[in-house]
Amino acid sequence: MNSFASVLKKKKILIFGAGFSGKKIAIEMRNAGFEAFTSSRSVKYDKWSFLYDSNNNDLPPDELFKGVTHILSCMPPNKDGSDPLLSKLENKLLDLDLEWAGYLSTTGVYGNTFGEWVSENDPANPIQERSKRRLLCEEKWINTSLPTQIFRLPGIYGPGRSTLDSILKKNIKVIFKKDQVFSRIHVADIANAIIYLILNQNKFAFYKIINIADDNPCSQIEVIRYSYKLLKMQMPEQIDFEEAKKNLSPIALSFWEENRRVSNALLCKKLGYQLIHKDYKSGLQNCLKHLKLTN
Repeated sequence: MNSFASVLKKKKILIFGAGFSGKKIAIEMRNAGFEAFTSSRSVKYDKWSFLYDSNNNDLPPDELFKGVTHILSCMPPNKDGSDPLLSKLENKLLDLDLEWAGYLSTTGVYGNTFGEWVSENDPANPIQERSKRRLLCEEKWINTSLPTQIFRLPGIYGPGRSTLDSILKKNIKVIFKKDQVFSRIHVADIANAIIYLILNQNKFAFYKIINIADDNPCSQIEVIRYSYKLLKMQMPEQIDFEEAKKNLSPIALSFWEENRRVSNALLCKKLGYQLIHKDYKSGLQNCLKHLKLTN
């Protein structure tokens, strides 16, 4: 990414929501030559952080917006379905001379397709309330005059947040559900796909909605089995879903209520992004390397 630095002089991005994905995106943005600032709700962690809490009306100072060329929101919707960034700063954003705006959403907006493939051309049909709120926020972003791209993400994992970590923390249930598949994406590919699209924004058509997913939707039990193999540990006996669901929380249970394969054909075939981690095996091997480095 360092080769991009000269191309990206004077590019400044504000990233609202510095969680797992937001932090990684900020790091990769800086490596690519951006000035990348991230929001915090309570404390300024370093020179790159700024305070923003829409609930308490803690808004960034005006000088922060000087020279901003890009905006990315990684913030979840408010409980009423409103967007925590647009609800407070939409007019401010509209006054900026933005080259690009991004919003991280979820493939949950597609709902349950019973294992069938979904693409950006398929209608949204969310069944979970949280996904319905996401769709409302997507529509709000698209209906602004900002140059917005919506990124629909499946299950996100990476170093510090993977099945490897869950196994080592003894915080995993080995559940089997017949014919159930999930799509997933390594956090490094979220960051690098977004940077790739920004850098190539003028080279191809501007798509407002893009899925970022790997090439290999598969069952959760397949991922867990491979994780135990990487850790050289014995996998416990699997639990059938019908038995396991009796002890699952509502949020955990909702995870199993949707079954779909998410297509990345637009991103990878039409727009030409090359995945760093094409499947969970590559991604988990990367997570394992980080585990070894930190232990």
